[in-house]
Amino acid sequence: MRKKNGTGRRWLRPWLGALAISLAISASAEDGVSPQRLLIGQTLTLQGGANDYGVAVIEGVQAALEQVNRSGGVAGRQIALVVLDDDNKAAQAEDNARRLIAQEKVFILFGPIEGGPSSAVMKVAVDSKVPLFGPMAGSPSLRLPHQPLVFPVRAEHQAEFRALISQARSVGMRRVAFLRSDSPTGLQHLANVQRIAKELDMDLAADLSFRADIDAAGIDALARRVQSQKVQMVFNHGGIGVYEKLIRQVHALGIKTNFYGVNSGSTQLANHLGELGRGMIFAQVMPNPWERKSGITRAYQEAYARLKPSQPFSYGSLEGYLTGRALVEALRRAGPTPTRETFVAGLRNADLDIEGVRIRYREGEHTGMTLVDLALVARDGKFRH
Repeated sequence: MRKKNGTGRRWLRPWLGALAISLAISASAEDGVSPQRLLIGQTLTLQGGANDYGVAVIEGVQAALEQVNRSGGVAGRQIALVVLDDDNKAAQAEDNARRLIAQEKVFILFGPIEGGPSSAVMKVAVDSKVPLFGPMAGSPSLRLPHQPLVFPVRAEHQAEFRALISQARSVGMRRVAFLRSDSPTGLQHLANVQRIAKELDMDLAADLSFRADIDAAGIDALARRVQSQKVQMVFNHGGIGVYEKLIRQVHALGIKTNFYGVNSGSTQLANHLGELGRGMIFAQVMPNPWERKSGITRAYQEAYARLKPSQPFSYGSLEGYLTGRALVEALRRAGPTPTRETFVAGLRNADLDIEGVRIRYREGEHTGMTLVDLALVARDGKFRH
């Protein structure tokens, strides 16, 4: 298939074969529903395969759906996924979501990552009255104001911010800096960080905002602000490509500070940084994917190793797997003749249990998970919770 405007799927074909994607949908009472399958639409940040966090997420989703389809699907229907690449651009994510609904005729929207694209997909979902399940981002707007058609799974970023700032405070730090995108989502995160810092009697010494087109000079300017403001700890809300460049430049200038981070892309960021990433602390919204202490990690490891035997485990693929499993449970609750109305009704005042992980939805409050943990990148490069 010819690639156009960042939405091509040709490069996805080698590892989406198990999902049997097809654009032809037999006539049915509800878009995306036929006697044989349920068609789900996903736009996420893949950047043509260059975004290894996005790739890990979709591989985890694929492992979950391959597992359920091998066991007969949901009410006898196979779950098929149409995947579009938003290139980490909110406008592209919005266009993709509209295409998925209007042209691909999907049943529901599912699983965008990154704050800006996820917020854009949410806008389309609300405008089109099509449910959005499992956005894998921590944006405040996904929960407040309450959106009855939006069902997050993972915990939101502000819970991670609190955990990171609290940890810094516990070891005597007082001056922190926040790296964020110069966007409406970034401003929402900034407001939460300012509130949390005030509550914890911490000094937000620098608001490090950046645009998507930031260049080397811009990175250097951010690094020098870390130095001039005597920052003791820097943390982010995403943008791991920019964060990696900032960390490298701070080290190159000989500036002494500590780097913390949210979960998004943490495995990939630590791997890219190598020795420079040792000692970093990350908030995590998933259990340790390398351990087998919980039902969800055991199930994930078995499903992922079956599908991708040569690929290492990661937080991204675990989040994709868990969110995919939650999608399956939500589809089951929609009943034998699923409609968008029965999908939403099935999640009303629902508690999902995915291998021991609890996901909570209530009238007026779609909490999802509340798990937030801290993990240290040890000297051997492994994460220690």
